[in-house]
Amino acid sequence: MIEYFGKLPDGRDVQRLTLQGDGLRAHVLTLGAIMQDLRLDGVDHPLVLSAPMLKPYLGPMAYFGAMVGRFANRIGGARFDLDGQTHLLGVNCHDRNCLHGGPDGSAHQLWEVQDHAPDRLQLSLHMADGHMGFPGNLDVTLQITIQGTSLQFEVTADSDQPTPCSFAQHNLYALDDTGSIAQHRLRIAADAYLPVDDTLVPTGEIRHVAGSAFDFRDLRSLREVALDHNFCLSGAPGAMRPAAWLESDASGLALEMVTTEPGLQVYTAHGLPREGVIGPDGAPFGQYAGIALEAQAWPDAPNQPGFPPAILRPGARYHQITRVRLHRTQDH
Repeated sequence: MIEYFGKLPDGRDVQRLTLQGDGLRAHVLTLGAIMQDLRLDGVDHPLVLSAPMLKPYLGPMAYFGAMVGRFANRIGGARFDLDGQTHLLGVNCHDRNCLHGGPDGSAHQLWEVQDHAPDRLQLSLHMADGHMGFPGNLDVTLQITIQGTSLQFEVTADSDQPTPCSFAQHNLYALDDTGSIAQHRLRIAADAYLPVDDTLVPTGEIRHVAGSAFDFRDLRSLREVALDHNFCLSGAPGAMRPAAWLESDASGLALEMVTTEPGLQVYTAHGLPREGVIGPDGAPFGQYAGIALEAQAWPDAPNQPGFPPAILRPGARYHQITRVRLHRTQDH
């Protein structure tokens, strides 16, 4: 099903498309490829933080549920050097960094519908050479598929020039209707994480989680936990492997994530603005209302030679698969 969702300031229409599996239903906007709603049969509340109208997505909720890029997360100083040339990027974070591809990144773009069936959706986006300061004409394809209670995001991209490339699906998950993730528990398949500076840009150090507050190798409560950090996933990048397990004691629901990506940015939504973040019932979301699990390249990789490379070159193809599956914990 395709329906009208709203109109952009320039007059273009935003559409909402429905995907349906055996037990799972999602609504996706053409704006930012935003997952505007996610529902599991038999559960009364949505599983992602979302708004019932377009306006919040044009403001403080721009990243909620979006496919962010062309480089997800932060690039320090909004600049990087590549093949002897310095590239200056759009600034939209702490007045000096580039976040999620800049102020006009993929979350703010109107994606084109290429294919739509009851259980799948394919969207595409062209990002021009020089857009937000990034080199290369980048052509991106996103395929979203529902199978049973699994939701898969597959992203491919090609460029005619070397360019940083990393996309991340930015759902903010909430597996219960308590208004907080305090009754959630999280496990992350990572032995290391990236310390950050006061603007949340990695320092370049790769630090082991053992003995620290960042050790989530076993299930841990998220009560009074504030995270906005990249975890260095175990295993070889490019191969599907475990990333995270999230569960709620209040609802008995769990989410399992696997990915091909080397990193997982975990954000506990403790920095949500106090205005303009509106839930389905019209009431504002509070801090810690959800958690983002963003499979991606390591942040600031273009400036960090010790991080896994994140440069897409002509003739190569960027390819990411991230899959989430919903469970009822009593069945496991």
